[in-house]
Amino acid sequence: MYAGLEYAVLPLLLSDRTSADILPTPKKYFDLSKQMKELEESGFLKGALSAEKQLALISGCTDLKAAVEGATFIQECTPENLELKKKIFSQLDLIVDNNVILSSSTSCLLPTKLFTGLKHVKQCVVSHPVNPPYFVPLVEIVPHPETDPSTTERTYALMKKIGQSPVKLNKEIEGFVLNRLQYAVISEAWRLVAEGVVSPTDLDLVMSDGLGMRYAFIGPLETMHLNAEGISNYCDRYREGMRLVLNTFGPVPEFSGEVEQKINQAISEKIPVAPKQLDARREWRDECLARLAKLKKQMESD
Repeated sequence: MYAGLEYAVLPLLLSDRTSADILPTPKKYFDLSKQMKELEESGFLKGALSAEKQLALISGCTDLKAAVEGATFIQECTPENLELKKKIFSQLDLIVDNNVILSSSTSCLLPTKLFTGLKHVKQCVVSHPVNPPYFVPLVEIVPHPETDPSTTERTYALMKKIGQSPVKLNKEIEGFVLNRLQYAVISEAWRLVAEGVVSPTDLDLVMSDGLGMRYAFIGPLETMHLNAEGISNYCDRYREGMRLVLNTFGPVPEFSGEVEQKINQAISEKIPVAPKQLDARREWRDECLARLAKLKKQMESD
């Protein structure tokens, strides 16, 4: 949630919607006020202001120019639709001055596809948050080839200031970094189930009670470093074994057919595909992530 006096968040292409389409309704959107007050009561609310004061800074607007007036950083948060996002940035390009940063939340669209041809391309950058961003602080900052380095640095500083954990990519690449790592895991998980090596539920357990326990605190490279006497020693010990295993990996799965049905059945037995059950599990996930975030923060301050 990036909200404040100098920051504008664009959840919809405002000029193409009516007020009824934009303004939250109980059926479509969570109660922002209730959520922020719950965060405050549990000690998870970010920022120096109270929930009440933060809420006072948030408002809806149906006019794009009015929505971004006075902003120094604009974060676009629309659905993952290239043409929709390009339309928004082309409109913003006609409105903003030479100091405003134009940022996209896209998880997979390359900056060259989003920003090429814009007059203010030097001020454009991708700032990809991770769901749910309030409890998972990572933000991938991905520049366009023409992005000014100061745009990247200002974006990085802002994300640090609001309590996120930004990382800077030196250049764009399909999937950025997080999704490339995530898809590598998903791809091998799919193959292992497809080949009958392990059940879908046990596969998830390997991550949640195995790799995930370590990766919540340290990354794969530091894990290598600590599992031996440094990176070089790890490579000396395990280089051949890693290459042997990696050479047995199969092709990219189709993510369809019998394997899809098998995995869907197994996971649906655990968590039925029904709004009530899915929402309950998401709430449980977010509560777990909130507690983990609090634990990590406490450990960092010790």
